[in-house]
Amino acid sequence: MASFFLKAQEITDSTTVELLPEEKWWAGVVREGHLMPFEPNEEYSIDLMGNNEGNQIQPLLLSDKGRIIWSESPIKFTIGESEISVASYGSPIDVKRSSKDSNLKEAFQFASSEYFPASGKIPDTLLFTKPQYNTWIELIYNQNQEDILEYAQNIIKNGFPPGVLMIDDNWQEDYGKWQFHEGRFEDPKEMVDSLHQMGFKVMLWVCPFVSPDSDVYRNLEDKKYLIQEATGDNNPLIVRWWNGASGVLDFTNPGAVSWYEEQLDRLVDTYGIDGFKFDAGDSYFYDQPLKSFKDVSPNEHTLTFQKFGLKYPLNEYRASWKMGGQPLAQRLHDKGHNWDDLQMLIPQMLLQGLIGYPFNAPDMIGGGEFGSFINLEAVDQELIVRSAQVHALMPMMQFSVAPWRVLDEKHFEAVQKSVELRKQYLPLIMDLVHQASENGEPIVRPMEYEFPGEGYYNIKDQFMLGSDILVAPILQRGVSSRTVILPKGRWTWKDKIYKGGKNIEIEVALNELPVFERK
Repeated sequence: MASFFLKAQEITDSTTVELLPEEKWWAGVVREGHLMPFEPNEEYSIDLMGNNEGNQIQPLLLSDKGRIIWSESPIKFTIGESEISVASYGSPIDVKRSSKDSNLKEAFQFASSEYFPASGKIPDTLLFTKPQYNTWIELIYNQNQEDILEYAQNIIKNGFPPGVLMIDDNWQEDYGKWQFHEGRFEDPKEMVDSLHQMGFKVMLWVCPFVSPDSDVYRNLEDKKYLIQEATGDNNPLIVRWWNGASGVLDFTNPGAVSWYEEQLDRLVDTYGIDGFKFDAGDSYFYDQPLKSFKDVSPNEHTLTFQKFGLKYPLNEYRASWKMGGQPLAQRLHDKGHNWDDLQMLIPQMLLQGLIGYPFNAPDMIGGGEFGSFINLEAVDQELIVRSAQVHALMPMMQFSVAPWRVLDEKHFEAVQKSVELRKQYLPLIMDLVHQASENGEPIVRPMEYEFPGEGYYNIKDQFMLGSDILVAPILQRGVSSRTVILPKGRWTWKDKIYKGGKNIEIEVALNELPVFERK
């Protein structure tokens, strides 16, 4: 058993990068995507050692002048008035330029091929081809067989196509005891069979935590499969997280990995479970003195948990470190049921792609705050519609709150229309998914990526789906028109041709998502 002490993590390399005139930078911190790009005179600092900000990170910075900063180890950096100061915990810092007079797209392509090349694989295609449905908002911690089946039946009854069904937290007996709770699941095999017959694939929520009052915990403690305290009597480390205090499985230990694999494979073999939603694993849970089988950084503890999920094509992660180019579904951190959070979806999704995570999903449509949907008077129906429209042409689209429960007829039909619109563009989405598996390129892209140097670097309310589809959702309450920035060329929407190279004003009905196709 190796020891890891936080204070032992020392800076081993540092450098200063002078900013070029009018140079803009994007950094590998998805949670901060709405703040980017950073410009001169906008000071920003972060330390990525043991800090993933609750979402995906990469030890990467990219500029619209084609420059790249990378280290194989966690970095900390400050973007100041005229320079970027970067320090690395363990590995040399690379500062490169894709080519002279290059741009953001070329910088990404260089970084992708050099540091996180595409694997040639994709997650399960059902994650893209049909909407996903998560039981969290409707059932919260009362995950049970009867209500899960009713939720699935209502999906089909209300005209939505079956897809991936994610059974969320508290289906299990205990954290670490990955068995269906007998009091809430009379016959889980029959439940899964029924879901399969309806056309769903079934995922289960799991995490690396182990409840300290369970028999599983004592067994794992005896085998030394749990991360331990750094000092004292080698007791398991107890970590506080959103559901209390738990031990943590040590994924640097091959024995612990084999044990976890046995638990999940038993669910696959016994009940027909198709895949898993891997929650937690954030590096900040390991950002303290501890002992583990291998001496690794907090970020590498996150990495070992992610690598485990590569075995299961039907997967989902939220906390990620250095897994660019890999076939893992990456979702955004939990979003609130409010318009401010809706406006963060596009820049954060675009940043995911820019740092090597193209197989990405926004959080649940309308947000993941279950409290917002208990009192129907607090539900913002318009927000749910506009959220569904943003999701519609993203790589993935995930429902949780049941639209038929919280929406009136007008708003419900608008959500249904967004699902139908996705079908129209699904061939393109899947082409881009397969291309991403080969070349790593984002599926949804910033305007600056496709139209470099034209002043579009700070556009956060529209995006490109591939190279020729421009999507411009409504992101504000009570708004029925918006300005769309059209690049040069000929664009069409609703059978009308628009000449680009200018801003246009359009009227947008509640049930409309403006989608401009370049001709």
